[in-house]
Amino acid sequence: MKSPVSNKAAPDRKGSGRLAETLLRKKVLLPVLACLLAGAIALRSLGGGQPASAAGLTYTTAPVERRDITAQITGSGALEAANSYSVTSLAEGNILTADFEEGDQVEEGTVLYTIDTSDLSSTLEQAQLSLDQAQRSYDSRVKDLEKLSVTAPKAGRVLSLEVEEGDDVSAGQTVAILRNSDVMTLKVPFLSDEAAGFYVGQRASVTLESTFEALEGTVSKIDRTDTVLEGNMIVRYVTVEVSNPGALALDQTGSVTIGGCASAGSASFAYAAEETVTAEVSGQVASIRAQEGDWVDRAGTILTLTSDSLDDSVQSAADSLRNAQLSLESRQDQLDNYTITSPIRGTVIDKNYKAGETSEAGKVLCSIYDLSYLTMTLSVDELDISDIEVGQKVSITADAVEGKTYSGVVTKVSVAGTSSGGTTTYPVTVRIDETEGLLPGMNVDAAITLQSASGVLAIPAGALNRGNTVLVTADSPSAANGTATEGGEYCSVPVEIGASDSSYIQILSGLQEGDTVAYIPTTSSGGFDVMMGGMPGGMGGGMPGGMPSGGGGMPSGGGPGGGRGGF
Repeated sequence: MKSPVSNKAAPDRKGSGRLAETLLRKKVLLPVLACLLAGAIALRSLGGGQPASAAGLTYTTAPVERRDITAQITGSGALEAANSYSVTSLAEGNILTADFEEGDQVEEGTVLYTIDTSDLSSTLEQAQLSLDQAQRSYDSRVKDLEKLSVTAPKAGRVLSLEVEEGDDVSAGQTVAILRNSDVMTLKVPFLSDEAAGFYVGQRASVTLESTFEALEGTVSKIDRTDTVLEGNMIVRYVTVEVSNPGALALDQTGSVTIGGCASAGSASFAYAAEETVTAEVSGQVASIRAQEGDWVDRAGTILTLTSDSLDDSVQSAADSLRNAQLSLESRQDQLDNYTITSPIRGTVIDKNYKAGETSEAGKVLCSIYDLSYLTMTLSVDELDISDIEVGQKVSITADAVEGKTYSGVVTKVSVAGTSSGGTTTYPVTVRIDETEGLLPGMNVDAAITLQSASGVLAIPAGALNRGNTVLVTADSPSAANGTATEGGEYCSVPVEIGASDSSYIQILSGLQEGDTVAYIPTTSSGGFDVMMGGMPGGMGGGMPGGMPSGGGGMPSGGGPGGGRGGF
């Protein structure tokens, strides 16, 4: 059976099932038992086997009758909002807007306050400029890093290499010469009107002046401007590329015919490409990828360089860039502090600052409660916490709302106990969804029902003795199933018990309606409830429930009340 719990200190236990534990906690069990034993011996020596009445003990009788039994854990506590938040400011400044009032419903993310950011704007702009500068410096260093790979500006054959592996190279130093002798070019003049109709890629016929041999070529370039030759001849120069079969040389000349139009003059052949390749950055030659005589495509790698100083400068630029990014992010975060939004969905409980006032860093601007449901916390004794579990229903009443019972549910059973005066309690959280008439801070009473039985046979809790026996009067119908005591006034009957509350215990078998139970009422000594004896008669012999080894004469737990004690 259960007795009340409290959100504060747990009161003394009064149930028979918990008396032993309470006495042990107070370290008085042995002295009490010793006193009981001495008293029993004294009674025995004075009264011998006399009846209880002769020994000065008074028994209380009660009928076995049908009752409703409900085992509960009860307690009280203060209501709290489902969630609450004190909105504070991290920035100081003039409050520009505060477009809400106490009692307003706000959504998560709703703008509550805006604070003047003029003092921060220049700092933010400065941080952005520093970031842009750091980014340009880093990009420049990365491009320099890419230049450690020396590539061909045009396709051609390596005519000569000017360096070897391991050589130190300075920026602007010649490292190789490329020549494309596989393709020769011829740049000749055409009448401007005729050249205007040509296009790049058009087929052309090239005639060698020395042998009159005809070679096929392709238009690669057409000048966009006119040139005036002697005799006021207006021409445009057209460049034609010709594959070199191997016999063409720079000292040979030729003329060109395009689309039936002959060139206005001849010209000497030139190599399609002859380039001097230079290093753009300083470094040491790490590897040579193309040897003399090798063909290299445009942008193909000729050699690679290494440079520790350049690697260091790239890393330094990267660090500077990151620092600039962090600085800007920090300033932007500070800017976010100037727009204050609601962290939760709820009701504005108080508003401490208004538009036009100056906010102070760390000060509470307003408070918001989520009142979608309420919670309370019960402190449950260690002896009862094992009976509590998430999902159990809770009945709740409030003095402020008369005549109404609210429903709650256990949502959390904490294992973080708190010990005080030899007793440990555990916090149990209860959620209340129906909250009409309730407000945070109100004191309420709660009851958690563990067992419930209606219209069942029941006896007073104090009538149950250790070993699940009950003393009945000799004229009770169930006395025939028990053992008569010395004197024959009472019989000890074994019973099977069921549900229990703070006052009564359900009898499943062993007793029936019409029976009368007898028991010794409780007396109080030193603030503890102590059972003076379990059955009539003296100490031991012929006395069911006397006090054999193990304390058989004491009702279960050492006193009336049966089952568990209080909290």
